[in-house]
Amino acid sequence: MSAEKVGKVAVIGAGTMGHQISLCCALAGLETFCIDVSAEQLEKAEAFVKKYLPEGVSRGRFTEEEAAAAKQRLRFTTSLEEGAGEADFVIEAIVEKLEPKKELFRRLDEICPPQAILTTNSSFFVSSLLAPETGRPDRVCNMHFFNPALVMNCVEVVQGPHTSPETAAVVLALVRRLGKEPMLLHKEIYGFLVNRILRRILDEALFLFETGVASAEDIDSAVVNALGHRIGPFALMDLIGIDLSYHVAMERYRDSNDPADKPSPTVVEKYVKGEWGRKKGRGFYSYGK
Repeated sequence: MSAEKVGKVAVIGAGTMGHQISLCCALAGLETFCIDVSAEQLEKAEAFVKKYLPEGVSRGRFTEEEAAAAKQRLRFTTSLEEGAGEADFVIEAIVEKLEPKKELFRRLDEICPPQAILTTNSSFFVSSLLAPETGRPDRVCNMHFFNPALVMNCVEVVQGPHTSPETAAVVLALVRRLGKEPMLLHKEIYGFLVNRILRRILDEALFLFETGVASAEDIDSAVVNALGHRIGPFALMDLIGIDLSYHVAMERYRDSNDPADKPSPTVVEKYVKGEWGRKKGRGFYSYGK
């Protein structure tokens, strides 16, 4: 199957990443289902789309006709069977926990057409952990978008040892069809490219904060104004979600048993308090309602 023949896409998960990836696909001309077990989460995703499209038209990102067509192509459902039963291509974007992902890939393998490609948006779990749950390991790989998916152009495509060259080629071409820039990793490595580099920055920023060297605001300011980053590490953690930082670190620790891989005391404290960043209105910064 070529990327040009991909007509129907199923995005599993309507959270921070999933609903934006869904809209990316719809804007690129693909019939798209955004699927989530939570009807409330789907309502939020649909509300986002209804607000985003008119704003995009007013800012000249696309025409009224293009916005209307994208809205028509994007549907929301709680039914995995309805949304993925005829999909040519699946993008999993659920919680960053391994067991729920494994269970989902088992179900997708049963539900989806035999030729469908199954990808995961996971930023840490390599697809070789998920491929054995299916009868199509050659059609499984990582397709990692960055937050916010509608804005960020980079997408990491990770070709695992099980992923066929044909599948990797389709995923790369589809990324370009979405108007994004793909980066191909020829082998699996934990954290991929960007997050391996980013982790070092975040770890050092947290160390400087926790040892009282500087405030979160000043560390962010230094990174933006001296290093030229568009956003500082603490503002970035708020944007990504401190709960995600916590879960990823805990999964890393469970895998390695290395205490150095545990989430930092500050991340643990904010996770327990429910101060998860923008999604909760408070993290390292306050965002109101």
